[in-house]
Amino acid sequence: MRIAIAIGAVLLVAVGLIVGRVTTPSVTYPTTLSAEAGFARDMQVHHQQAIDMAMTVREQTTDPEIRQLAYDIATSQGQQAGQMYAWLNLWGLPQASPTPQMTWMTLPTLDQNASDHGMNMGSTESTPGAGDAFAAGATMPGMASAADLSRLGTLTGVDAEKLFLTLMIAHHKGGVEMAKALDERSTDPNVLALANSIIKAQTSEIGYMTELLAARG
Repeated sequence: MRIAIAIGAVLLVAVGLIVGRVTTPSVTYPTTLSAEAGFARDMQVHHQQAIDMAMTVREQTTDPEIRQLAYDIATSQGQQAGQMYAWLNLWGLPQASPTPQMTWMTLPTLDQNASDHGMNMGSTESTPGAGDAFAAGATMPGMASAADLSRLGTLTGVDAEKLFLTLMIAHHKGGVEMAKALDERSTDPNVLALANSIIKAQTSEIGYMTELLAARG
């Protein structure tokens, strides 16, 4: 009797496992060549340069507005970079890309994919983020040059502030461009949420930095 009960218990556990696997939806993570993985890798690099510029200008000026702005940029983008690093770990993907940077930005948009399958989802004219506006391996949009970064480290006061604002406005515009490119290529709710938060926050900061730059002549 004990043996029969034990066998019955084992069978019930086995049946439960089978039913659980059938009824529980499986989680599908992005692949290593997906737009989500490419975005997570490239945006980490993009964010790191913004952090470097922000930390540099904090040492080159005593202006409270610039120092606070730089702190906000460094902390927010540092947190986002950490989030994207964690995603790649969760997805079981390498942090280093197996393809040149920006390769994901040449992938077809969701509208282009729908059009290829005979669905009318709107215009697929060439626009920034539509695919052919980017080249795999090219410099990511908005990235400052090594010469610009070196010069920023040599300036102080208003001169440092003006160069920082000029570089960071361009950098933010590039970040928004990349986030919009991801928005056109992904249906992942978590990645889309981050991309849209980048678009909103950096667009707002562009307006603020434009005002700060104008105030400095």
